[in-house]
Amino acid sequence: MHPILEYITGMNKLTDEVIAMDLLINAKSGVRNYAMAVTECITPEIKTMLAKQLEEAIDTHEIILTYMMERNLYHPYNVNEQIQLDLQNIQTAMNIPT
Repeated sequence: MHPILEYITGMNKLTDEVIAMDLLINAKSGVRNYAMAVTECITPEIKTMLAKQLEEAIDTHEIILTYMMERNLYHPYNVNEQIQLDLQNIQTAMNIPT
């Protein structure tokens, strides 16, 4: 989309939020999947490898979360602020011309 159109429709800001939230959701999913794999693993070598991957997934999640919090894209400690942000995002999405 052309930058001017992105600005007019609000997609310039929404795009960053959507991408960041998608990354955060996928990072959370990765943490969950690695945690399950570690608990179901039999071989000590594979368990060690998966535990290392789990630690890296947790670190990645923290990096994404910190990025979002610093830019006011996510408010995990204030439900009311997060709800307001979600409502603004919904309104922006609903105002995008189709």
